[in-house]
This record gives sequence, C-alpha cells and structure tokens, in this order.
Amino acid sequence: MQKRWTIGEIKKFVETNSDSKLLTTEYQGFSQKLEFECACGNKFEKTFKKFKNNHQRKCDVCQPPKASR
Repeated sequence: MQKRWTIGEIKKFVETNSDSKLLTTEYQGFSQKLEFECACGNKFEKTFKKFKNNHQRKCDVCQPPKASR
C-alpha cells in the first residue's frame, strides 16, 4: 500500500529537495495540482507526483518542458 502524504510532509519534501516554495495550503490527493513558487519568482502548478517522481521542480522558464518523442 502506498503512503498518503500530508501537506506538512509535502512542504518539508519541497523545502529539502528543491529551491521552490509550496504555496498550496491544503492537499486533497495525488491528482490535485499544487501551486509552487520557483526560485526566480515565477509561480507554477504541478501535481506532487510529477514534482516528486519526474523531478519537475522548477517553472517552465527555468526548466523548459521536454520535447515529445
């Protein structure tokens, strides 16, 4: 069974593993988009799964999306 993350645990993960800040204050589940603020000041949205597993931890300006195959 997979672990259920709390908003506190997600905030700690973000602070420890990136230069971004978590702006969202409530977490409903894995499909919810969370709002982050990049180190450059831009705001962006990602699901926690993409942030955590796909290393998409910056805004689209600092980390442009990968080209599709």
